[in-house]
Amino acid sequence: MQPARIASRDRLIVALDLPSVAAAEAMIDKLGDSVTFYKIGYQLGYAGGLAMAKQLAGSGKKVFLDLKMHDIGNTVARGVESVASLGATFLTVHAYPQTMKAAVDARAGSGLKILAVTVLTSYDDNDLHAAGYRLNVSDLVETRARQAQALGVDGIVSSPEEAAALRAIIGDRMNLVTPGIRPAGAATGDQKRIMTPARAIAAGADYLVVGRPVVDASDPKAAADAIQAEIAEAIA
Repeated sequence: MQPARIASRDRLIVALDLPSVAAAEAMIDKLGDSVTFYKIGYQLGYAGGLAMAKQLAGSGKKVFLDLKMHDIGNTVARGVESVASLGATFLTVHAYPQTMKAAVDARAGSGLKILAVTVLTSYDDNDLHAAGYRLNVSDLVETRARQAQALGVDGIVSSPEEAAALRAIIGDRMNLVTPGIRPAGAATGDQKRIMTPARAIAAGADYLVVGRPVVDASDPKAAADAIQAEIAEAIA
């Protein structure tokens, strides 16, 4: 999938970081046709979200399963095969070469796209050094992006701060998905590498993952509509 073929309204991915399927369903009802794409991560995934993912996909919505798989190759491959049967559009794995290769091989023949997580948006250089990495954030992100490209991964997850540099590396044949999106005036929370929707699109992002600025808003639909309008204006 090349960026030019992505419908504008599909570029916003709302993160259903909610404690139950009931809460997620209520949020989806509030958002209505303002949102076509949803992310399900650990919190909802472990509370019935995987079954919900299959239902969402069956109803015509797009689903991003943010499971960040990382294990021995055989375990990753079997997990990817199971996810592919749910009808999800995207699945994340950590950007380690063995993990990425196993995931790419296992998703062959399905519609599932593998996204490689480079460096979490809550990390900065000090966090990487504390974890034992010698590289800084930008260098590690670029190294992992090149490895992902060579292995046939479908897209990259990174903060919007790295979007422009990554687009120069991966060209237009890989999707670039950016969490850490905060509309102007929104609380930063625990994110350290953030950007507004318009700036992220201008930097080369294809998809924007937004959670709390939408789901915690007093009017989630209005919040989503405002982001959709900003995305459409940035593309135009």
